[in-house]
Amino acid sequence: MRAVWNGVTIAQSDDIVKVEGNAYFPREALSDALIKDSATNTVCPWKGTASYYTLVVDGKENPDAVWYYPEPKDAAKKIRGRVAFWRGVEILPD
Repeated sequence: MRAVWNGVTIAQSDDIVKVEGNAYFPREALSDALIKDSATNTVCPWKGTASYYTLVVDGKENPDAVWYYPEPKDAAKKIRGRVAFWRGVEILPD
């Protein structure tokens, strides 16, 4: 699968974990050059506390478009070390 935003493939992998309709990519599939840290956090009762990255592609920013669970709860341990996308990021078949 591929994650695409602003016409640019930002992540690509065959190793996808799907949870609640979201495709979680391995963190290493997303280049550090395309993200910057965000101070945003949200809490999911069964997954834990999510952290976010802002996408930066061709000088354009997409705030908090990438989320991940640094320390997911046991019920969500399969998404440890993975990232997911929203806010206009398209998830496409490879």
